[in-house]
Amino acid sequence: MGKDVIIACDFSGRQQTLDFLDRFAGETERPFVKIGMELFYAEGPEIVRELKRRGHKIFLDLKLHDIPNTVRKAMRVLSGLDVDLVNLHAAGTAAMMEAALEGLTRPDGSRPLLIAVTQLTSTDQQSMERDLLIHEPIDRVVMHYARRAKEAGLDGVVCSPLEAAKVKETCGVGFLTVTPGVRFADGDAGDQKRVTTPQEAKEIGSDYIVVGRPITAAADPVAAYRRCVAEFVG
Repeated sequence: MGKDVIIACDFSGRQQTLDFLDRFAGETERPFVKIGMELFYAEGPEIVRELKRRGHKIFLDLKLHDIPNTVRKAMRVLSGLDVDLVNLHAAGTAAMMEAALEGLTRPDGSRPLLIAVTQLTSTDQQSMERDLLIHEPIDRVVMHYARRAKEAGLDGVVCSPLEAAKVKETCGVGFLTVTPGVRFADGDAGDQKRVTTPQEAKEIGSDYIVVGRPITAAADPVAAYRRCVAEFVG
């Protein structure tokens, strides 16, 4: 997979999701979409199967974080859904990430891409120190988690666009950076703390950007998506 815009389909149910995605029927390719916890918990695996049948690439954003054995078994189930990208929390330790990779790998050796969340883009230095009792600089924490993810055999990380270039420098250009926290220059940052525009994310070196409300809440979502692709992919 190459550089792409992933639309965060953070909807509460199947019909709302399908009605939204039907608006893209005229596009040359079906958009790459993210299915997060809200939609997956509402509709279960069938929504994944339905969107795959419709031709969408899927980032299944469930952010697994549990003991290694539980994550291994959960990933074994998710490997059967034919998604393209899956994630977990790097904070779950290297042992958990290794177990996840083992569970996600099918008997024939194939598997979805597996990436680790470093620090959520709603987290800043102050909240990390106050709530998580992590007192290292946030960029140092992100790089440490990225290195541990690479050592565990993962394909990349979820990070802020502001950290993407340094992740590449630390872990190599082939290590994927999937970056939420992207807003148009004339848009609202919402609850995101570490944000950039699509153009800035491209210049910094993000491989994939995950964009939700700037597209899904736009008056014309298709136009907003095309704008995002034009700015990020070119």
